[in-house]
Amino acid sequence: MPRMLDVSDDVRAEIGDEEADRLLAGESAPGSYDCTSCRTPGDCEQERTSTVLFIGDETAVLAFAHAGCLPSQVVKVTEEQLQGAVRSINADHARSRTEQAAPAEQASERPAAEQAVLGVTSGLILIAGELHPALVVEPTGPIARPGSSGAGDDFLPLLIEQGFMPVTELTGVPHVLHGWSVLLAMGQLHAVLQPGTNGGRPVAWWQAHQPLQVTEGWRTAANKHQQVLMFAAPVGSIGRQPREDLLRDALDKAAANGQLVAAALPLAGT
Repeated sequence: MPRMLDVSDDVRAEIGDEEADRLLAGESAPGSYDCTSCRTPGDCEQERTSTVLFIGDETAVLAFAHAGCLPSQVVKVTEEQLQGAVRSINADHARSRTEQAAPAEQASERPAAEQAVLGVTSGLILIAGELHPALVVEPTGPIARPGSSGAGDDFLPLLIEQGFMPVTELTGVPHVLHGWSVLLAMGQLHAVLQPGTNGGRPVAWWQAHQPLQVTEGWRTAANKHQQVLMFAAPVGSIGRQPREDLLRDALDKAAANGQLVAAALPLAGT
């Protein structure tokens, strides 16, 4: 039976025609696999499957995903992230060692630094009776416009210029911002991508120092909707909330105060 495998032109260009043909012939692709996105079992001979090539600074790893979870694509990551992904593939039980300290129901990255950095927290947000996967971004300090010598905070204006829209209440799903995407791979959160210059390959707007663990419910919702809601607020608007209900309360307050912008970002939309 021919394998229902998709090898994109980008992946073929990286691995070569010979290896791509071997994959399609079933000589080097596994019959069964764990999806690199949702981490549930898949079978190349029974369902459409995507080849996903992760490229680090020195090495590369070929992984497989349900076609409904991820398209076949090349994903560039740091060598550290790639090694973390390899560990995730080889031993899922080791994932707790790569998690950031965070509430049980959220993944968060907020490194301590003198310079303002972006804190990113994941959570499920209830909108119009349905749960949506969300990322909440809040800097640790004011964000100045590049080249500006002023002391103001231009974080929200900069995002609005990129297409994010102000939110005054969380009653509906924000508009889709095409060109941006959220990279969820190996069952972990890797980056928020923005359009590259001159139509080039997307680049990281925010990238995790280590892949961040997200809950199974968050991954399920992300794969269901094929998009992630991103909310952004200036420093001091949200805070680090230990529970999703408190996170929602903080978002509602920031929206009511005119301190929230949002957009729906496609999942791994490269």
